[in-house]
Amino acid sequence: MPYILPKHRKNLDGFIDQLADAIVSEAAEYSDPGAFAGLLNYTCTCLALRVVRRRCGQMRYWLIALLTGVFKNMADEFYRRVGAPYENRQIAKNGDVPLFQEYLKEIEKM
Repeated sequence: MPYILPKHRKNLDGFIDQLADAIVSEAAEYSDPGAFAGLLNYTCTCLALRVVRRRCGQMRYWLIALLTGVFKNMADEFYRRVGAPYENRQIAKNGDVPLFQEYLKEIEKM
């Protein structure tokens, strides 16, 4: 998670809220409730590329590695903080896949 200083959060949060509102508004034009995903993907991609262009100019390998890492870390952190707890709750509610339990028992014996 990008734990940035509160003053930087304050400076960015209003713009983030406006962008989120715009994405939700555009997504409302689609009948698919998941349509916001493509809009969010487009927005994040364009934002990252525009920041790189304005900050660094020409694309370089280290920028590709850096952006790939940022997006990977975002995905990992989202899954760790939201996805895994959701999955754990669903396992508790509906039961686990039996073969996962077998593997977990085998791993515990190692």
